[in-house]
Amino acid sequence: MAEVAGRVALIAGGSGGIGSAVARALAQRGMRVFIGWHAHETAAQALATGLSGEAVRLDVTDTGLCDAVCRRIFERTGRLDVLVNCAAVNREAPALGMEDDAWREVLAGNLDGAFRLCRAAAKYMLLGRWGRIVNLSSSAAVRGGRGQINYAASKAGVEALTRVLALELGRKGVLVNCVAPGVIETGMSARIRGEHGAALREEIAVRRFGSPEEVAHVVAFLVSDECGYITGQTLRVDGGLAL
Repeated sequence: MAEVAGRVALIAGGSGGIGSAVARALAQRGMRVFIGWHAHETAAQALATGLSGEAVRLDVTDTGLCDAVCRRIFERTGRLDVLVNCAAVNREAPALGMEDDAWREVLAGNLDGAFRLCRAAAKYMLLGRWGRIVNLSSSAAVRGGRGQINYAASKAGVEALTRVLALELGRKGVLVNCVAPGVIETGMSARIRGEHGAALREEIAVRRFGSPEEVAHVVAFLVSDECGYITGQTLRVDGGLAL
């Protein structure tokens, strides 16, 4: 995928488990990667462990900051070719016991945040009539999960958002797709893997959890020139969990 060399990518949530794997995969392919971080400690930790890229503070709940980050990247590099939305938040509670704040926080971070960044970044992609947006969904979008009504709803919304953006931007050279991981070995899934690991593996066709790198490889394909005729799709990287 040498054709991606020199292109510029912004990874929201780039210091997390999947986000950092995506940042490494794109940097290894020659992209200039900007790693969006919200908690400074996690960004510093990720960069200290050899993550290739430049850290930029990015709070996806802040419209002004989303716009400013994309504008600054474009002003510095003269382009913004790729956006990968990996930022996510999860606040679990039974549906009937979920407080409004927990509902709003997850929707604001996962769905509203993805929309804000897509809107901000796509404007610069249109200038070059080439762009790739990959939004991270989840198997929860189609499978649900007890205590995850807010998370599942937000990720289903991300998949719908992806389809509409793909329809609107495709004729202008910008492709928009979604990757929906299953149970991946990251900090976010640590509790559920610890408490229900054996039962979960029985529900996964390949009988194991996935790695962040396996998700990153799919993202790397979707942002390449080789992916020139795929848009509006959700690729489920879940080992068959959604089956």
